[in-house]
Amino acid sequence: MKPFLQPLSKEEERACIRALRDEDAGRRSEAKHLLIERNLRLVAHIARKYVSADEEMEDLISIGTIGLIKAVDSFDPEKNSRLAAYAARCIDNELLMMLRSKKKTSREISLFEPIGTDREGNEISLLDVMEQEQPDIVEEMEKARHLGALYGLLDSELTDREREVLTLRYGLGGGREVTQKEIGEKLGISRSYVSRIEKKALGKLQEGYSREEEKQARERARA
Repeated sequence: MKPFLQPLSKEEERACIRALRDEDAGRRSEAKHLLIERNLRLVAHIARKYVSADEEMEDLISIGTIGLIKAVDSFDPEKNSRLAAYAARCIDNELLMMLRSKKKTSREISLFEPIGTDREGNEISLLDVMEQEQPDIVEEMEKARHLGALYGLLDSELTDREREVLTLRYGLGGGREVTQKEIGEKLGISRSYVSRIEKKALGKLQEGYSREEEKQARERARA
């Protein structure tokens, strides 16, 4: 696999994004090609976490590149600060969709394939004897990644009071979910004040999470 080119600088990226809206079709095509070519390093970085015995790196990069192309085509600089952060989500989504599709197809084949016969000679499949649905490993991995990031933000972004309110409200750490009224009674404050604390804390987590996602995207782009 040949080495990937270095990412564009901020100024170069902005120039290419502006060129995507140029009336000259040649300039648009050249800008799109450059944005894709200079972000292939990001595709490879994201694809690495999905490499397994069943998935080849080159195949993953090919699928991830489709996500990158979609990102370049749909990127709106007025809604997103950097292409890398937006593209990282698109690449991840494309890879996840591919893996889920392959897993579903594989599961359908294996579940319906005959594995033997019953006492009366009728064919039975794995689906006939399976007691419960298997967990979606890809979804579990994504869920664990998101939860890990959010739990880290609880300590870095919130005050002690905000952390306590959210922990009680959403049953974090394995406890039961508590109503705003119950929290107010426990902390000696009004239900409306609990609501304001909760809303402010959730806003902080959302902003902190967005910053972390952009930071990770920049790190992946530089890798």
